[in-house]
Amino acid sequence: TGAVAQEGPTYRIQITNLTPGQSFTPQLVIAHRAVYRMFHAGEPASEALAVLAEGGDTNPLADDAEPFAQDIQTIPDLLGPGQTASTTFNARPGALVSVAAMLIPTNDTFFALNAEPLPASGTASFLVPAYDAGSEANDQNCRHIPGPRCGGEGVSAPADSDEGFVHIGNGFHETDLVDDAFDVLGPTGYDWRNPVARITIRRVNP
Repeated sequence: TGAVAQEGPTYRIQITNLTPGQSFTPQLVIAHRAVYRMFHAGEPASEALAVLAEGGDTNPLADDAEPFAQDIQTIPDLLGPGQTASTTFNARPGALVSVAAMLIPTNDTFFALNAEPLPASGTASFLVPAYDAGSEANDQNCRHIPGPRCGGEGVSAPADSDEGFVHIGNGFHETDLVDDAFDVLGPTGYDWRNPVARITIRRVNP
């Protein structure tokens, strides 16, 4: 789906999930002016980014970006391990592109391409890491993880146990946490190593 008027050259973007056991929630693609940044690593996540990272909802982040955006698209379906999804968007020469989606099942992990230049011609390819939004403690408890595997809550209230800043995601770990009512996930089947996604962008026309 698109959120702003389209103009300028057309680009095709392909997103490939490189993880063995994580799925990507709907993938947000923003073509924008250079003044916009989705996040700054080492700084707190915005509320809109936390909503995407904890619950997979792209709408608040798209709304935040709209004043700076030339085109906004959301690829609506889950993207499983090894799968590729694509869409097209428009942007004027000199625009930047940002892309993000949540990894599920995780507490608040997302992959992102953050304000990269679009190719003037031909194709550009990027290998992108997983980031942790730092907005929810990584307890790996399905109680706090949404999606088809866990069915838990999405966005949670801030807590002292949150890391408090965006940083590189470091996967699933063994844990001693026990919750009789909800699964506590371990690394078997859900761990990953960076990069987690390959993004390819090709200028289609003119």
